[in-house]
Amino acid sequence: MRRPRVLLADDHLIVAEGLKRLLEPEFELVGVVEDGFALLEVAAAEKPDVIVTDISMPGLNGIEALEELKQINPDVHVVCLTMHRDVAYARRALDAGALGYVLKHSAPEELVIAVRAAAEGRAFITPAIAGEVLASVRSGDDAAADPVGKLTLRQREILRLLADGDSAKKIARQLDISPRTVEFHKYSMMETLGVSTSAELIRFALKYRIADS
Repeated sequence: MRRPRVLLADDHLIVAEGLKRLLEPEFELVGVVEDGFALLEVAAAEKPDVIVTDISMPGLNGIEALEELKQINPDVHVVCLTMHRDVAYARRALDAGALGYVLKHSAPEELVIAVRAAAEGRAFITPAIAGEVLASVRSGDDAAADPVGKLTLRQREILRLLADGDSAKKIARQLDISPRTVEFHKYSMMETLGVSTSAELIRFALKYRIADS
């Protein structure tokens, strides 16, 4: 019987090695990548059955990569593996189309189970927060819990680069857009989020892990 083919994305080498040891006895590991852009490239080439991705990664984070993947292949099966216990992160991942959400400290017990479920098209949410996630879904309180959801994919990409200290000109070169477009998105984000200064915008990025402090 053919083993499910799995692609792993995690930018921490030691963590990735540990995850490889968990996955390789059960699955065919087709690649290990360190950021969201590499994830998109290898996923397109290898067409894995399941993608296991960290959320916080450089370049393009796991949820943003998932959103891109879903535009290319709506049937892609993704498990998000993360340190974030916040329900808002789980809601963002599930709303983006993830089938699984596993906390890293629970990976030894739960990751293989989650990947098996995803390979069969079934969902798995770590039991530690499953009740909270269900309550959030029932209450419909996702917008208040996740203000990041108000931002577009491009806006989040620009905000991460701004938080990294990049200038509008540098961001424009990286994204192949004009500096004026960068500034337009910046002020649109400030209006959407109800902040009045660039410093407040950066603090928002750090608080909601759009950028790492």
